[in-house]
Amino acid sequence: MAYTNINKPSNYFNTKLYTGTGATQSITGVGFQPDFLWLKDRSSGGTHVLVDVIRGSTKWLASDQTSGEVTRADQVTSFDSDGFSLGADSGNFINVNGNNNVAWNWLAGGTGVSNTDGSITSTVSANTTSGFSIVKYTGNSTAGTTVGHGLSSAPAWVVVKSTGGVTDWYAYHKTLGNSTVVYLNLNNTPDASTNWNNTSPTSSFFTIGGGGAVNASGVTYVAYCFAEKKGFSKFGSYTGNGSTDGTFVYTGFKPAFVLIKCSSAIGDWQLIDSTRSTFNVCNLRLQPNLSDGEAGSDTIDICSNGFKQRNTFGNFNTSGATYIYMAFAENPLVSSSGVPCTAR
Repeated sequence: MAYTNINKPSNYFNTKLYTGTGATQSITGVGFQPDFLWLKDRSSGGTHVLVDVIRGSTKWLASDQTSGEVTRADQVTSFDSDGFSLGADSGNFINVNGNNNVAWNWLAGGTGVSNTDGSITSTVSANTTSGFSIVKYTGNSTAGTTVGHGLSSAPAWVVVKSTGGVTDWYAYHKTLGNSTVVYLNLNNTPDASTNWNNTSPTSSFFTIGGGGAVNASGVTYVAYCFAEKKGFSKFGSYTGNGSTDGTFVYTGFKPAFVLIKCSSAIGDWQLIDSTRSTFNVCNLRLQPNLSDGEAGSDTIDICSNGFKQRNTFGNFNTSGATYIYMAFAENPLVSSSGVPCTAR
């Protein structure tokens, strides 16, 4: 049985739906003050907006773009005790009047602190209980540079983006290994790479190569780091079977959020959550590497202990293809007091 130290996952990760107004508004009901926000207009095409507490609420990056950090004072204006506030959003990204939007919220450690665990000093906001940290550092172009992440356990998933230059989103996933990079903003297959310097993350730091993608001299980067926590988060892979009675993936919890990418062929990233799709089969998906609006098609069943493919699409379940995923819990399969999770 999968016991956990996190009996209420929504204290650390939560999905919030809201309707745009084209005017200032406060979004409440998150349950905590978020440190990392990922927002997307569901109704129409528009970029994904990612903001965090270390860079500041008015500075965003887009998972579907290579551009550097953009500052807008009229989009996310503050992180609040039970959510966040929005401005009028003249750019029409995340607060268009009448449009449906989604915000995925993570709790880190609040205001960043200096971390000297690596060979260069980083600024870190970390939550060791849930295994999530936000890391900001300045590159030095030296291969083998180490960057402290503050998690006290090795990350299974690290995503790095330059805030000041045009670069792809470079990601490490534990199932791909430390000599491979996958790109959050692209549908490409993973590449052989020295960006992780062929060194796996440790409980204290992750290691980067000397290339400009993750370590140009004087350039500032942000990294989002996730360590696996039993009953709360899972980072793994599965093999498709090409059937609507598809592959079952065991996570040890009822997922609230599942992100999937084919790692053996070209394929767009797929993001499903239990808040937008409230019953099985889940039929609403967004694609982090594309600005498209929400698409409706059968994707997965969310089960009490994992998720099951219910489609034959190449982005989810081609026979013999390999897929990587990251998932966060709605409920653990079994709580620390032995209470089991119920199915949908």
